[in-house]
Amino acid sequence: MENVFTYLKNQFVFQLDILFQVENPTEKPVLNQIDANGFINEFIIENNLTEFDILILGLSLVPHMKPDFLSSVIAEYLPNGGELPEFGGIKTKNHRGILPTGETAQFLIAGNDLENRISFYNYLHNQSYLYKKGIIKIESVPKGEPKLSGLLILEDEYIEKFITGKILKPQLSSIFPAQLIETQLDWDDLVLNSNTLNQIKEIETWLKFNDILLHEWNMKAKIKPGFRVMFYGTPGTGKTLTASLLGKYTQRDVYRIDLSMVISKYIGETEKNLSSLFDKAADKDWILFFDEADAVFGKRTSVKDAHDKYANQEVSYLLQRIENHPGLVILASNFKTNIDAAFTRRFQSIIEFEVPSYGERLKLWQNNLPKGIKIDEDVNLNELSKKYDITGANIVNIIQYACLRTLEDQNKSINLNHLLQGIKKEYAKEGKMM
Repeated sequence: MENVFTYLKNQFVFQLDILFQVENPTEKPVLNQIDANGFINEFIIENNLTEFDILILGLSLVPHMKPDFLSSVIAEYLPNGGELPEFGGIKTKNHRGILPTGETAQFLIAGNDLENRISFYNYLHNQSYLYKKGIIKIESVPKGEPKLSGLLILEDEYIEKFITGKILKPQLSSIFPAQLIETQLDWDDLVLNSNTLNQIKEIETWLKFNDILLHEWNMKAKIKPGFRVMFYGTPGTGKTLTASLLGKYTQRDVYRIDLSMVISKYIGETEKNLSSLFDKAADKDWILFFDEADAVFGKRTSVKDAHDKYANQEVSYLLQRIENHPGLVILASNFKTNIDAAFTRRFQSIIEFEVPSYGERLKLWQNNLPKGIKIDEDVNLNELSKKYDITGANIVNIIQYACLRTLEDQNKSINLNHLLQGIKKEYAKEGKMM
């Protein structure tokens, strides 16, 4: 990392010598060959960053690693203080040094040469790997102020990566209304009918080969980005587990959207919340999972008042964002008919998760009963599977209840009575009678 900061400082000295018309100006620095020693160097090599992007990356890291870096550079040329508008930078309430802005990056690379400054602007927006991937961004500024006067910001997860070697996962918050979901289970634990499993395999195929299809097979101009899927069916039939397994076996993070944090009664706030989410996810290999999606993606209604008008606008906005999102978006609902037809027409796949059949229930009982304790001889799994029409989630809850009762009673085996009591509890939750 130190060689990047050295190159960064030498580049600033080069530009400032020209600006201040120093008698013997420093020659333009040359970047020494980057070796694979260190997290930032590995990232530079892996992504084949240009020299411009290396400078921008180093500049974005400065406040986090060398807080006095920019102040000390300026002090050499303005020992008595003073302003240098070309240099950019902002002083804030908490940080005692200078924070870099887009203007600082522009001066670093282009100096005070007008043509070079214009070229930098085009480079940043059209060629920079860091900017296109959302790794760095320029903070928005009030209307009328130059766009490049916004703070140069390095995404939090990459700050962590370059310092510790690990990417920081975004946490559920008002700014990021989604939570990472993971599973310890495997595909063998997902018990579904063959038709549903085959459709899920189609999604896995897209996740594996989409990049080849778009870029190597040159289909980018003909195929819309992203893949949109709808899961529908009774709660507890495996929709969330399926999303988690897709992520696990394709090495992608799965984020379940917390719709309670997205939906707002204030006009425009729902769109704002979703815009922030989609913007952050745009260049990540994430899977976005909207559970109980009816709340946001429900049918549009006839316009009777202003509330209906804005509710319909929210649905239209979502339709646009989902259609343009380059990744996998999964909408989960209890009923297919609850989702607006404008969404369903644009899904590549609509998959029903049916209540398990007798054979599937039997397999769920067998898979989920603990292996380390005996089961009483009067427990007939075939009989339980035939008699009780329940989901996989119900069965897991029943087994958990029976296991806890077995431990509480200090029994050496799971008995039928505890299982039946668990089934009765699950039926009661759903308003059914045994």
